Amino acid sequence: MEQLVSMGFPNSLAAEALKAAGGDIVKATDWILSRSQTTPSPPHRHTADTATALQPPQIHHDNSPSPPPPLSPAAASSNFQPKIDRFFHFRCKTQTPTPATSSSSKSQLCKEEVQQQQHDHADEDVLDDDDHHLQGGKRPRLSSSPQERDNYASKQQPSSSPVAFPREPLSELMRPSTLDQVVGQEHLLGPNSALRSAIRHSRLPSIVLWGPPGTGKTSIARAIVSSCSDVYRFVPFSAVNSGVKEVRDAVEEARKWKSKNSKIDNNRRMRTVLFIDEVHRFNKAQQDSLLPVIEDGSIVFIGATTENPSFHLITPLLSRCTVLVLNPLKPHHIATLLKRAISDSDKGLSSFSKVQVEDEAIEFLAAHCDGDARVALNKLELSATTAATERFHQKKGRGGGEGSLDSDVLSITVSHVKEAMQSKHIAYDRDGEEHYNLISALHKSMRGSDADASIYWLARMLEGGEQPLYIARRLIRFASEDVGLADPSALTQAVACYQACHFIGMPECNVVLAQCVAYLALAPKSISVYRAIQDAQKVARDSVGQNEGVPLHLRNAPTKLMKEIGYGKGYVYPPDNPKASSQTYMPPSLQGYKFLHWPNAPGAD
Repeated sequence: MEQLVSMGFPNSLAAEALKAAGGDIVKATDWILSRSQTTPSPPHRHTADTATALQPPQIHHDNSPSPPPPLSPAAASSNFQPKIDRFFHFRCKTQTPTPATSSSSKSQLCKEEVQQQQHDHADEDVLDDDDHHLQGGKRPRLSSSPQERDNYASKQQPSSSPVAFPREPLSELMRPSTLDQVVGQEHLLGPNSALRSAIRHSRLPSIVLWGPPGTGKTSIARAIVSSCSDVYRFVPFSAVNSGVKEVRDAVEEARKWKSKNSKIDNNRRMRTVLFIDEVHRFNKAQQDSLLPVIEDGSIVFIGATTENPSFHLITPLLSRCTVLVLNPLKPHHIATLLKRAISDSDKGLSSFSKVQVEDEAIEFLAAHCDGDARVALNKLELSATTAATERFHQKKGRGGGEGSLDSDVLSITVSHVKEAMQSKHIAYDRDGEEHYNLISALHKSMRGSDADASIYWLARMLEGGEQPLYIARRLIRFASEDVGLADPSALTQAVACYQACHFIGMPECNVVLAQCVAYLALAPKSISVYRAIQDAQKVARDSVGQNEGVPLHLRNAPTKLMKEIGYGKGYVYPPDNPKASSQTYMPPSLQGYKFLHWPNAPGAD
């Protein structure tokens, strides 16, 4: 009853329809529609008050419902149809017809046919006041294709993009095209550097560019090719999604170029540069496939990696390449790149909007991206988007036009940059080079008794996401290796630290780790035990003492037979004979050999 009334039908008509349909809302709706068809509708007048001037048609009711006749296009002009459409648009789902279609499904399909005809004859629709909240005073159809629904949704929601920034990332747009445009890495790209000389004389070697992310490895590879006097075919690959097949196809094409030995103007030869990004992801077989073509000169190989080549690249490949180490960019290098991206009217932010960035914002961004130019440029782009959106809503709230923002200067402040950064970017990889560098720095700082430096390196590891139990295990090792007998309680402290970290975890265990690190850094140091075990293991590996039998007096004699053959014979029990100093414990060949050098003065080495 309430559903029919919500469609706009009178209470009496809704009650009679439900009674005739046995309480079925769908049948009741069909009953009303079939009755309304029998009453001719007056001609529609396309005036502003048409919807309010309509009166419900007079319907002659029978005692029992009769099956509705097939709907015709004339049913689209039913006075109640707009309300029914609106009701089903929000409350019903389109059903897919099946061979065994129920009566309710048939009714639903009939409604969809009527609504399709209503859309084709939209100028004949009669709208009531409630329909005008829909787009343009037109009601949506119940059934539509996905594309039509997307188009309708896009019309319903106005665009909220204040500035038409490009889909391509700013860091990609601002890649340097020549070596002169590369910022930083002066030790590799200086005027008198070996790489510059090789490029100048067209003797480009195969190289491996090793450095942290965002230091310009890919950009330098592309710039090298464009800066050479010879003409090169630049063939880029990513080891993440390329395998041996793709590399072999590229190598085969390079060999064809070489075999042609074609000459271009000024006697320049066409050569192929095979660039493989993230080359450390190639396995041994994939790296082996590069060796022959590098050897015979079919290609010039340039690899880029963030991992230590000594650990991730095979030795034959390294012997055929020159490894160039790239350093993290300095803050002033990052600031130069940011200013270039802001002022560039062809590819930078100024090509899309008038942009003004505070000097403080540039300095903050340059100092908090950890030498990664890609991070800096991406955060600058995000800051510009944030500032544009904020300004867009401010002008809209003041009643300004939505299109008026593009003519204004977009101001990016340090607050926008902080919002984009969220937190400082920290370069750390739990399985990579920086992981081992930081744990080494922590270990050496504690060994040098510098508690401040030790706590700093600990903080760097924790902020980088290192597991606290890994650090605690390293502290246990340090307690025995570097403190040892000088302070035996250091091992107890380290074990307690591990247990505490295991119990409470991060972030609460950071203080526990800091306490243990400070204790170990300030403790007296002794490596006597460490050296003793190292020397003993070396002797056990290299000397005859390794295979020398245990002296009989040191052997255990749990059985009568063992005692009869001399096991344990002559052994003096020290607690009963404290002065029995003549008893020996070393094998005969090592009598008098000393491994542990621990004097009477504690803490001295």
